[in-house]
Amino acid sequence: MKIIKFKDKKKYKYKRKVSIKNLILKISIGLHNFEKKKRQRVRFNIDISTNSNIKPNNNNLASIVNYEDIINKITYITEKKHHELLEDLAENIFDMIFENKIVKKVNIKLEKLDIIKNTESVGVEVSKSRDE
Repeated sequence: MKIIKFKDKKKYKYKRKVSIKNLILKISIGLHNFEKKKRQRVRFNIDISTNSNIKPNNNNLASIVNYEDIINKITYITEKKHHELLEDLAENIFDMIFENKIVKKVNIKLEKLDIIKNTESVGVEVSKSRDE
């Protein structure tokens, strides 16, 4: 008879993700002249995966990703200049989010809501991971 030993597993696989869903801002974006003259609504959906080895700490806000801070910085980025492409805007958002060293992966979906008739939206979805 063979004896099977069960390993005592006390470690968990743990993931933490911060989500910003359906943030809608009126921003200056687009290649066309009419887009440069009038702001348009853009929907932002962002998922930010963080280092799961860093435990959230009430006394150390560097241990988390602050979604309010991210939203404020996105608002600042979109107000400071005109972006011709959603892809360019996404890259600027990636750069800002990855300044936080606990961020491991970011998924960004940007959608123009009013630009093409007969569509709910058009846009891009981009993911970027930190090199380890």
